[in-house]
Amino acid sequence: MASRGNNLIKSILLLLLIIIIAAGGLLWFDYLNVIDIKTIIAPVYRLLKLGNRSQPPLTPGEMLNMDAERLAVLIEAHDLRSAELDKVENDLATRQGEIEQMAAELEQRQKGLDEREKSLKAEEDAAAIQDRNVTQTALWLNNMPPDAAVNIIVTMDDQDILDLFRKVEQLAAESGSASLVSVWLMNGNMPPARAGELQRKMKERP
Repeated sequence: MASRGNNLIKSILLLLLIIIIAAGGLLWFDYLNVIDIKTIIAPVYRLLKLGNRSQPPLTPGEMLNMDAERLAVLIEAHDLRSAELDKVENDLATRQGEIEQMAAELEQRQKGLDEREKSLKAEEDAAAIQDRNVTQTALWLNNMPPDAAVNIIVTMDDQDILDLFRKVEQLAAESGSASLVSVWLMNGNMPPARAGELQRKMKERP
């Protein structure tokens, strides 16, 4: 009895194995579009979420059109590829727009830097010219009699006089000689009120 029971169990298991292999083979041939069993086992496909058939269901008596099935698969693959390419193209267009915007911003910044550099260069050139002019004036006045020098100085603006006095003191310090600024300030041709104002400004901005 035990031997019969074991043989029965083995037979059932073998039968189940044959059914499983047969079902797997049918599914594989259906996947390769050799046969069409999706309409018959559609509930199983929906349960396993394997997707729907790519070709419309066959009418009674209609043979499976393998060319149409393959064409449907190719069209589906082409549509997927086309959608991917469209997405890549859109991403590239967006990225290109961002790059162009960044390039425009960088160009504007570069223009601003160039203009700033030109402005600074112009200011440096103007300062250099001003310094040469003040230096030349200081040398001329140093070589003049004090009365003549003061007569010229009093005609100048206060700021120009302050720049001149600082340059005279700088030249005197570099040459090791005495500065004539104090001599000019105490000269009789220099109005006392103006001399006092100039001295005050020089102390405020040495």
